[in-house]
Amino acid sequence: MIGIDTVKIARIQRMKERFGDKALKRFLNDDEINLASSSTSHAGYWAAKEAISKALGVGISAKCGFFDIKLHKDEKKAPYFTLSKHLIEEFKITDTALSITHDGEYAVAVAVIESDLKREKPLFH
Repeated sequence: MIGIDTVKIARIQRMKERFGDKALKRFLNDDEINLASSSTSHAGYWAAKEAISKALGVGISAKCGFFDIKLHKDEKKAPYFTLSKHLIEEFKITDTALSITHDGEYAVAVAVIESDLKREKPLFH
């Protein structure tokens, strides 16, 4: 399953200017806020969580909220994510991957989630 999202960095910057820390706490936990040091990074994290929820096929919803997804950085500073136990169990998740990039005015994230769920869509016709 693959998900992608793009967000204009200025949108996140405006949210921060208007609402301060409350804007970030709407979609990031304290550890994630500390990992990201700029609006560019915050925008990348927004895009990442949206891309992950899209890869699950449910979007940000009652089934998968922003705080069901936790973003991290490995020893090389590459992003990765963990999910709430209920998502791992429901979607039978076996592996994940995440890429975040920034270019000009935009942040883009792509998430890949592997699952043992049986495909409901045919692979061929």
